[in-house]
Amino acid sequence: MYVAVKGGERAIDNAHAWLAEERRGDTSIDEMSVGQIREQLALAVNRVMAEGSLYDPDLAALAIKQARGDLIEAIFLIRAYRTTLPRFGGTVPVETDKMACIRRISATFKDAPGGQVLGPTFDYTHRLLDFKLAADGDVPEAPQADPRREDTPKILGFLNQEGLIQQEPQGDDTPPDLTREPMELPSDRSLRLQALTRGDEGFILGMAYSTQRGYARNHAFVGELRIGTCTVEMDIPELGFAIEVGEVELTECETVNQFTGSKTEPPQFTRGYGLVFGQTERKAIAMALVDRALRWKELGEDDMGAPAQDEEFVLMHADNIQATGFLEHIKLPHYVDFQSELELVRKLRREAEGNLAQMQEAAE
Repeated sequence: MYVAVKGGERAIDNAHAWLAEERRGDTSIDEMSVGQIREQLALAVNRVMAEGSLYDPDLAALAIKQARGDLIEAIFLIRAYRTTLPRFGGTVPVETDKMACIRRISATFKDAPGGQVLGPTFDYTHRLLDFKLAADGDVPEAPQADPRREDTPKILGFLNQEGLIQQEPQGDDTPPDLTREPMELPSDRSLRLQALTRGDEGFILGMAYSTQRGYARNHAFVGELRIGTCTVEMDIPELGFAIEVGEVELTECETVNQFTGSKTEPPQFTRGYGLVFGQTERKAIAMALVDRALRWKELGEDDMGAPAQDEEFVLMHADNIQATGFLEHIKLPHYVDFQSELELVRKLRREAEGNLAQMQEAAE
């Protein structure tokens, strides 16, 4: 057990007060509002919503403000708040082919059916600091373009017309909910995708990068990347049909991977899949690469021993909240534990010194 420290409660209260003062910063500078964070730090807000498993831009912005910009701490706050919310039921599957796209690109087909929509992206920026932002300069107006409202066909569907891509099984069973039930290994693909979509972006990115460097059989092309809003519907038993309850912004990525075939499958293309809250395309692409790497067993491929192919390694280490809790707990008091180890080391040193003295006496 921990040793009680006299005055500890007062010290903790003072630490909290000091934290609040540091959070506010220089009071001569205007305080940043939750609305400003939501609108101007939208990509940070999206990450907090995705890894916190709660779609609420205002709450995510509040968590970022409270956490002083520490996104993992903000994710922790959102997950903790999420546990207090009542659960009313599940929604029907979101139809991403009906997404109102603000961005939709393909790296496999130049003339993709429905056209390429570059949308808001850093891809073609010069990556040079814009000092006009520091001077609070006016932002140039972008050409106004309404989101695509008509249904946008999935690009990989055109490969399906030739039978060149593996058909995905369509199950009717409700997938397990990782936020309510502990993960069990081995897991099915739906559970793996849940773990990946709420996993740490940096970790998933590192795993995806490792597959591209040869630590898995994963030569992928981005078949389609789309960002936009989708309607969310929920079945109402009293009405007997589903009604629209809101909209969410999503990023979806489908990768195309070469597959030479196995004993049970012919040569064809296979998919990797990523779906994340908000405009979070780096995470969606990385998720799709790792998803494909984890499918080696069901596709009858050989285990190359790559980290990204190890289901337990990937899924049990992807959660940044679990990792943070386990890592940061070692900075809390461990006085008794350390004292026991200190005594053990002292005892071992005494024994070693005694053995050395006996050896020297025997040598003389």
